[in-house]
Amino acid sequence: MNRVYLIRHGLTAGNEEKRYIGRTDQPLSLRGIDSLKGKNVPPADEIVVSPMLRCRQTANLLFPGREYHIVVDFRECNFGTFEGKNYEELSDEPNYVAWIASNGKNKFPGGEDPQEFRKRCAAAFKKYMNELPSDKSAAFIIHGGTIMAILEAFDREQKNFYEYGLPNGQGVETIWENGILTVERLIW
Repeated sequence: MNRVYLIRHGLTAGNEEKRYIGRTDQPLSLRGIDSLKGKNVPPADEIVVSPMLRCRQTANLLFPGREYHIVVDFRECNFGTFEGKNYEELSDEPNYVAWIASNGKNKFPGGEDPQEFRKRCAAAFKKYMNELPSDKSAAFIIHGGTIMAILEAFDREQKNFYEYGLPNGQGVETIWENGILTVERLIW
């Protein structure tokens, strides 16, 4: 049994403007940095991080001086032509209207297939957890979509992907046992 913390990175300027920020390597905003200061971080034997700057900065703020493992497959989805834009800017674009009508199941134009993204994240998580000794805990500093993909794949409750959304800088404490996650509580 492992105690696992899934923590979404702090706010970026793009997050504040409700933009699709997947592969854009934005830093945390000042508001994002301030919101992470002074948080009572969970005890974790290992820190695991997406390679994106916003996740590395979050890890450094929450766990200063700690070494962490970067897992490339925990990076956020590639939103293709939607990248950097928000709902207002996309609302009249036919590709966006079609994507919304598909309930987010269509491939992002010029980007990643959402189902492949979810599989990538779930496979990377399972691989990491299979290598983590059963007496160790881990904090994953990753993206909202990555957390949603992991919980959709492994949570005991088997909710819909979109039901697992978390605000920036927040997380969940879970237990990993026999290939299943049990959400214990929200953190922060």
